[in-house]
Amino acid sequence: MASPDQDLAAVLDKDGVRLTVDDALATVTLTNPAKRNAQSPALWRALAEAGQLLPGSVRVVVLRGEGKSFSAGLDRQMFTPEGIPGEPTFIELARRDDAGLDEGIAEFQEAFTWWRRTDIVSIAAVQGHAIGAGFQLALGCDLRVVADDVQFAMRETSLGLVPDLTGTHPLVGLVGYGRALEICVTGRFVGAAEAVSSGLANLAVPAAELDAAVRDLAAAVLAAPRDAVVETKGLLQHAAGRTYEEQRAAERAAQARRLRDLAGLGE
Repeated sequence: MASPDQDLAAVLDKDGVRLTVDDALATVTLTNPAKRNAQSPALWRALAEAGQLLPGSVRVVVLRGEGKSFSAGLDRQMFTPEGIPGEPTFIELARRDDAGLDEGIAEFQEAFTWWRRTDIVSIAAVQGHAIGAGFQLALGCDLRVVADDVQFAMRETSLGLVPDLTGTHPLVGLVGYGRALEICVTGRFVGAAEAVSSGLANLAVPAAELDAAVRDLAAAVLAAPRDAVVETKGLLQHAAGRTYEEQRAAERAAQARRLRDLAGLGE
């Protein structure tokens, strides 16, 4: 699959992550197709850095993976006794005290959290395998467009672990508690049709049309005024945690800001 950002100068290009920016559109690409974009702490640090390097002009961020798979999950070398050179092994992590272990996992999670910032809309373009950490990275985005060959799976529980890279909250929100529990504890594959019907994906298209479909969706988001998109995203993000009356009040406050801005009376 050709990368749509290859002709742009990279803002960041290291450890299997490339960030390019074209005015209001940024693209974050996982660039290790030979290993099916397997994830490591170095890749997570690069993803977190990509979020920090986004210019203020960016409104939409597309996340994609080169090759046949979006991301097949953790680099299997992390499960070996020697681990990845220069990185803590699972055994070394487990030997830390509670505060140290919590700090280590929290650092890993930083790669997965910034995609839901209110000032951007993030779109994951997902093809092939999106397993474990790959599944959770796709779940970190606001929207997901999938190829018809997509295979989501949450395999952590079958390895004696839990999904800890921020994926559980959006998964329950998208498909409900019962479906989320079943997907996680069985580790089964979720294909394109089920992903769309369950709300896990917004759209499924033939693999050859994935990049074009994502470009069309990004263009549609960019066509709306930025401040209105930001306010709307904020309203929807917090709706589930508010009562009906609280959400009504939040809508009124947001609309008041928009009306004043449109009338030139904003602060």
